Amino acid sequence: MSKVYYKSEDDITQLRKSATVLSQLLGEIAKEIKPGVTTQALDKRAYEYIHDHGGRPAFLNYNGFPNSLCISVNDQVVHGIPGNYELRDGDIVSVDGGVELNGYISDSAYTFAVGEVNGNVKQLLRVTLESLELGIKQAISGKRVGDIAYAVQEHVSQHGYGIVRELVGHGVGFKLHEKPEVPNYGKRGSGTKLETGLVICIEPMINMGKAGVKFWDDGWTVSTVDGKPSAHYEHMVAIRKGTPDVLTTFSYIEEVLGKKD
Repeated sequence: MSKVYYKSEDDITQLRKSATVLSQLLGEIAKEIKPGVTTQALDKRAYEYIHDHGGRPAFLNYNGFPNSLCISVNDQVVHGIPGNYELRDGDIVSVDGGVELNGYISDSAYTFAVGEVNGNVKQLLRVTLESLELGIKQAISGKRVGDIAYAVQEHVSQHGYGIVRELVGHGVGFKLHEKPEVPNYGKRGSGTKLETGLVICIEPMINMGKAGVKFWDDGWTVSTVDGKPSAHYEHMVAIRKGTPDVLTTFSYIEEVLGKKD
């Protein structure tokens, strides 16, 4: 992960196509999320959907990861492996996916509420999503990575939540993980300068309790040290002058969730 890759306008056009398939996939997953559904069933749906739309799951076999989606439930922060677990009323579940389409890779995540979740958990989800939106506002040419990091940190810390430090956002596009790293904490004006053609993933990973995490023996799953819930949202953003160009969208998810209400 040593090189920063800048993307041409043609590259960004292709990345937007990949990001659209991924965004639509997460909308499809939103339809399936309900009590009694296994995380494996969600993963199977994702594999089929991506292939049906001419893509390849970018996560499958990435450094040996065995599935198309990372599905992380409740106190799992990220990189959960889909399996036989059946979603229950009151769970929250982070669904993180990636699509490779014509050699271009997209990456996005959303944390879903299963059935009725309690008010404290709802607030965690809301604040984490808000922190992503505030971070994105800083993702313009001339700013620095630290400006994004600080915007996330400032909003989240007002609520006393723990900000995961061991895992960060990243560059993306030609590979799933490129430079620069994009932490969710830091100082304004520090870090890599954001320039037109850079494409990054901003992904706050926010814990209701302590910031600390533990890494499971499966080599992938990361969970909170105190067993409290964690939320995770991720968008893919192309850096431009004046206004961020968000390549992924939650609009397909929101359309489904609006119908569920």
